[in-house]
Amino acid sequence: MPLWTILLLAPPTDGEVAFARTVLPILQARCVACHGGDKVRGGLDLTTRTKLLAGGDNGSPVIPGKPAISPLLRMLARADGVQAMPPKENDKLTAAEVAAFRAWVAAGAPWPDADRLAELARVAADGVKVATSGGLSPEWTDRRYKPEDLWAYQPLKAVVPPPGRHPIDGLLDLPPGPAADARTLLRRVTFGLTGLPPGLDDEPGDWVRTVERLLASPHYGEQMARHWLDVARYADSSGFANDYERGNAWRYRDYVVRAFNADKPWADFVREQLAGDEIAPDDPEKLVAVGFLRGGPWELTGMEVAKVARQRFLDDVTDAVGQVFLATPLQCARCHDHKFDPVPTRDYYRVQAAFATTQLAERAAPFLPAENTAGFAERKYLDARQAHYRKLLAEVQAKEEAAARKWCADRGLDYVARPEGLRKGIAEEKLPPARVGLEPRDLGLERIARKGLERLRWEFDRYEPFALSVYSGRTPAMKSVLQPLRVPANRLAAGELEATSILAGGDVFSPKEKVKPGALSVLHRDDLPDTVEGRRAALAEWIASRDNALAARVIVNRVWQWHFGTPLAGNPNNFGATGKNPTHPDLLDWLAGEFLRRGGSFKALHRLILTSEAYRRANRPRRLAAEELRDAMLATSGELNRAVGGVPARPEINAEVAFQPRMVMGTFAPAWEPSPLPQQRHRRSLYVLKLRGLRDPFFEVFNQPGPDTSCELRESSTVTPQAFTLLNGPATRGRALALAASVLKETSDPDAALERVYRRVFWRSPTADERKACKAHWEAMTTRHRGLTFAKTPPPREITREAVEENTGEKFTYTEPLPSSADFVPDLHPADVSPEVRGLMEVCVVLFNTNEFAYLD
Repeated sequence: MPLWTILLLAPPTDGEVAFARTVLPILQARCVACHGGDKVRGGLDLTTRTKLLAGGDNGSPVIPGKPAISPLLRMLARADGVQAMPPKENDKLTAAEVAAFRAWVAAGAPWPDADRLAELARVAADGVKVATSGGLSPEWTDRRYKPEDLWAYQPLKAVVPPPGRHPIDGLLDLPPGPAADARTLLRRVTFGLTGLPPGLDDEPGDWVRTVERLLASPHYGEQMARHWLDVARYADSSGFANDYERGNAWRYRDYVVRAFNADKPWADFVREQLAGDEIAPDDPEKLVAVGFLRGGPWELTGMEVAKVARQRFLDDVTDAVGQVFLATPLQCARCHDHKFDPVPTRDYYRVQAAFATTQLAERAAPFLPAENTAGFAERKYLDARQAHYRKLLAEVQAKEEAAARKWCADRGLDYVARPEGLRKGIAEEKLPPARVGLEPRDLGLERIARKGLERLRWEFDRYEPFALSVYSGRTPAMKSVLQPLRVPANRLAAGELEATSILAGGDVFSPKEKVKPGALSVLHRDDLPDTVEGRRAALAEWIASRDNALAARVIVNRVWQWHFGTPLAGNPNNFGATGKNPTHPDLLDWLAGEFLRRGGSFKALHRLILTSEAYRRANRPRRLAAEELRDAMLATSGELNRAVGGVPARPEINAEVAFQPRMVMGTFAPAWEPSPLPQQRHRRSLYVLKLRGLRDPFFEVFNQPGPDTSCELRESSTVTPQAFTLLNGPATRGRALALAASVLKETSDPDAALERVYRRVFWRSPTADERKACKAHWEAMTTRHRGLTFAKTPPPREITREAVEENTGEKFTYTEPLPSSADFVPDLHPADVSPEVRGLMEVCVVLFNTNEFAYLD
């Protein structure tokens, strides 16, 4: 607008100011999704003044100059006897907002054009930005936010720790407290950095050397990966009704382990997970790293609209990036400007636009020397399942062909198979009927076999040099995904070049204004590249930048939480107004600054935290995490396979859960078959197959989070099933039996045996009272076990399922083979040992149930 025009503009009226600052932003954010564009409920369109005054099925909601008789004001005030607007209680207007609408109507309901709105924005006396569009695009209103709620978006403060103390202790400024004893500290830091108990040969010594030894352990990366994979929503299957196994997801899991073990700088860790394929498309490691983007529960099936499924993937990635890297739940801004944080709807779609050219694919990525492929021999069990499904399919097809040939012979016709006949243009009446001769059971078996072969395509990828990955390109036209996707040769030419638009109400079929790729405008106003390739790389570069104080605070807060159990900022995925503010903001900023100054080194950050007095003080106990609890029992019994990485393991789980009928896309998912050999089953819990639709009951009862969304902080409950699991669960009793048998192979002296048990379980000797109580219990249980007998039950070779054929509703049975059961080598069984060993097993069960074992001080 020319300067002379601006100078001649009349001063803004109160009605115009109310409209620009309050009325228009509310109409755009909360109303036009249902009353504008493609959706006009009740015939009422709120996109222009003319349409507003024309009204809808119930007349005009606004009488200019007469707020007292304007129905809209009664709706907004949620008066009795009228339909409240907006209808959701969470969206109701404040008293101040209703007052602004009343002032606007009283002033004649002015609706300035776009130029006038732009000028109002520039001359707003108090500096508050107002909406600048007379159309439908949701603009950021820059609502007034409390300064204390915007702490995360500010630059890092230059904090100088008080002199004379460790910087962390000086900034915490806690009252003096007792130091933890050497044994407690060693157990704490060993679990904290490796997720495992101290070894029998580990002794308290120089603290710095102990920390360095643990940071150099290959198990350090496993423990840190467990934390990160909670945040990254990692799973080995797709979820929902389409819970196919993602055969090669394990490679992303192992990438995270390697990254922490190698002390990969934080900036590289971010770049590789968001845009590794764009940064180094020929590097297998980078293609594996972007498996982060594939972590959510999404796959396209024939049961839904492709555009909806595609949007669900984009929404998942957008919100995951916001929560994981920026502690900003972007999903809140999908339909309207964020109500509490400075995140307009436009920002949500600007970030999403960075992924508009991101396509899903399993990409060729040769196995790296560091990747553990030792478990690939288990592929033979997939071969057996494949042979079974093919045999079923062949039998059904043979039966159908025989019936079709008879049908043709009875009519004096030459036999022609239906698909072939249709291609040749043969008349329908001369072709055998579809599915001729097949009974409901045949139809059901055909579906089971066909779908089973589809699922196996993904499972076979577990052993192939392909990565669960992405590529940048146009969006291909697809109706369903029946096999692993590969990168098309014409990825830049064929398909739709998606243009991201703001979606009214988040509805993919209600696109409004187009947006370019970008970041959070409160921190970065410039657009990102809108080329097909390079969008994600630019977004990753912004997140990983040394200037991004928000991202630095987020990751440092997570590491603090991993060590102390409680973060400095109480909601690690939400640094906004609805999250808890940091208890020690100066400490958080100082740690973030140190983290950046030290090159984003995780190990340097660990050293800084672990050498503080705060870490080494006596502490409130915390229960071991589910994985730590299982791994500790395996380590204590001597059964733990400590090999790093590799294809998922399947431990034995509750039989009712393992063999329950589980449906995937209308057919039976395979039963949970435990890995045949003990050394395969007794891998670390990090490597246990993680299916979204079938949870390991042991992990679930001890609060392992579900992987559908990012988990910022695990819950810690104390419930009765946990006691039952530890007292009577086969996992606990199996580890206790192995421990007892191992100890009694070393010595037959009761006192020496109890000494060894205590050293393994508690890393100390028993007291005199403990020794006396354990010996008494051992003797009592030995006497009891002399009167008991135990029978071994071999694992089933097959399971009979009862199903319903979906087209006819008739029941049929199906026998599912369990291929690996033929090679199953059981763990030590009570029938294999003497009553004395079983008696000591009962003592070990008790010790596994103590707080001293299950909790860390």
